Amino acid sequence: MEKLRVGVIGVGGMGTGHCEGLTKNVEETVLTAVCDIDPNVAKEKAKTYGVKAFTSHKKLIKSGLVDAVTIATPHYFHSPIAVAAFEAGLHVLSEKPIAVTVRAGDEMIAAAKASGLVFGVMFQHRTRPVSQAMKKIVSSGVLGRIYRAMMVETHFRTQGYYDSATWRATWKGEGGGVLLNQAPHGIDIFTWLVGLPKKVKAVTRTWRHRIEVEDEASALLEWENGAVGYYHTSTNESPSSDILEVCGDNGKLVYNHGKASLFLNDPPIQKFSDDAGIMWGNPKVTEQPIELIDRPTGHSAILRNWARAILYGEELIAPGVEGINSLEFINAVIFSGATGKEVELPVPRAAYERWIRAKARTSTFQKHVVEKRETDPQHVGK
Repeated sequence: MEKLRVGVIGVGGMGTGHCEGLTKNVEETVLTAVCDIDPNVAKEKAKTYGVKAFTSHKKLIKSGLVDAVTIATPHYFHSPIAVAAFEAGLHVLSEKPIAVTVRAGDEMIAAAKASGLVFGVMFQHRTRPVSQAMKKIVSSGVLGRIYRAMMVETHFRTQGYYDSATWRATWKGEGGGVLLNQAPHGIDIFTWLVGLPKKVKAVTRTWRHRIEVEDEASALLEWENGAVGYYHTSTNESPSSDILEVCGDNGKLVYNHGKASLFLNDPPIQKFSDDAGIMWGNPKVTEQPIELIDRPTGHSAILRNWARAILYGEELIAPGVEGINSLEFINAVIFSGATGKEVELPVPRAAYERWIRAKARTSTFQKHVVEKRETDPQHVGK
């Protein structure tokens, strides 16, 4: 079998999960190099996997040892590394988010298109059977005209998590808080199902943690067709929430902590409202069965699909070009929360770039750091 030679750039955190998946679960690939700016980490991972170690992504890219790279560095480095890789003739898979700003994301996509190479993004939640089922339901039009959508997705984090690295939860090092770090997977599913809103009015705040970026965000949303909605995320609460609703004239799709339910109205709500001729009552509501198709899930499923897209032309589950959608949403919420104004999408590229650079340049936040480099146990080897 033809093998794709892959290098992993950034192996102190999620990159370890990439290495595990590539070496244990993806038969189409062979791990040939790792890179980390920390030489001790690079050497340790190289020894673990029996591959070449680099401390410079530029040297790895030019080494001739790889056909493709995955990128699992802090967010700001995703775009320049990806652009350099595409220009050198390498395929790319980026961790989420694809970039910190929409302008940087645009640059990645332009480089990918110019190269003609395969660009994927690590949106592994798309591989879940329930996600695939919800996408099929919404795309089928069975809900009719959609007039409301909402998501509440929270992820608790300790202060120790934020203190574990100098770059975490800083404007200069990460470019945002919960919205750029924990929220992209949920936002990807949300926008994958219902598309990007046209207008966003948000409130963001730092509520529980000693950090300078947001650990909570709420946003009112309006779509081009007049539909409205709501989005909320935070790292402040336990137990965490994982809820999504999509409401249409014909019924409602409800997702709650891994389980989806489809409810259909008979007749559709608008027809019942117009024709029933009564003061009180509701249309008949029936819960419809949802078919869940068992399939490979998680990081390894995305890695294998990306490899097979390169080797055999398989359709990508999570194309990198679609990574701009969640980033557009995230930048809009951050910008609206910061300015107190409604933001219309697409996000004004130049204005957002000026604003976030000023935030990083003028920050006086003194961060307490207890350095730890650990991969979230739930992701290792999956």
